[in-house]
Amino acid sequence: MLQNIATYRLNIDEELTIKKNSLRGNNPDGKRLAIVTGIHGDELEGQYICYRLVNHITANMGNLRGTVDIYPAVNPLGMESASRAVPMTGTDMNKVFPGSDDGAFAESIAKALVDDICGADVCVDIHASNIFIREIPQVRIRSEKSGELVNYAKMLNTDMIWVHESNAVGDGSLAEALIAANIPTLVVEMGVGQRIDIEYCEQLLHGIFNLMNKLGIWAVEERGISHPMISTDGAVHVIHADSSGIFIPCVEHNNWIARGSVLGEIVTPITGTVEQEITAPVDGVIFSLREYPIVYEGSVIARMLSLEK
Repeated sequence: MLQNIATYRLNIDEELTIKKNSLRGNNPDGKRLAIVTGIHGDELEGQYICYRLVNHITANMGNLRGTVDIYPAVNPLGMESASRAVPMTGTDMNKVFPGSDDGAFAESIAKALVDDICGADVCVDIHASNIFIREIPQVRIRSEKSGELVNYAKMLNTDMIWVHESNAVGDGSLAEALIAANIPTLVVEMGVGQRIDIEYCEQLLHGIFNLMNKLGIWAVEERGISHPMISTDGAVHVIHADSSGIFIPCVEHNNWIARGSVLGEIVTPITGTVEQEITAPVDGVIFSLREYPIVYEGSVIARMLSLEK
């Protein structure tokens, strides 16, 4: 059932409406899962996931035991303009939660979203990376909130759980606001900005149905769920560029890389020279890798999780 959760009048005598699709099963007292995406307009992976989720649930309503509320486009103006922030104001919506009834455009939508989600048993907030870095499917959790959330995160079929302080789960984020309201919230990051990686989306979709099954919302058991790496098992190493140029990778994501192995080169086209050969500082798995090839000194090239103690 489609519902409006917020309406905002624009300057051009038009109305902007934020909608949700509330799918309700045959148990009115069952648990409730919220799926949120589109907080950043240049992150599109969640759009495909929402499409597949609604499509599969509505075709198999007999398996739905609770409620799944889907919020596919929290920042629709940003999506229409391929902008991470809210156009006109430049506001990052994931820094204004829990919002305010008396606030500006972004704050009022944030408040309406939090109010509407309140009462859910679990929320999954789906993000993608920016256009510069490709991420393997991962759940990001703030360290002091990691206890119960790690158990839920293990159900989502991602490749990694990264327990650390990041903007995605920090002050002003939807996750922080909902957790403060006692709603366990899992922030998923994967892929690259302005693109849809179908394989990654299907992987997470499999995990969402697994989470729904474990919560008692979905009757069908999911099999083949992966056991993610957890960053607390090792150390995260960030690899930066030491020079400017064009980054040419020679490795793939999510592969085990030996210490000293060549990850790629930074080259200068006009002189035909290699400015830097980038090697792995540790034995580990690459979970973030540079996607946009133009780099400058200090640019992030890769992140590795090393299980060395």
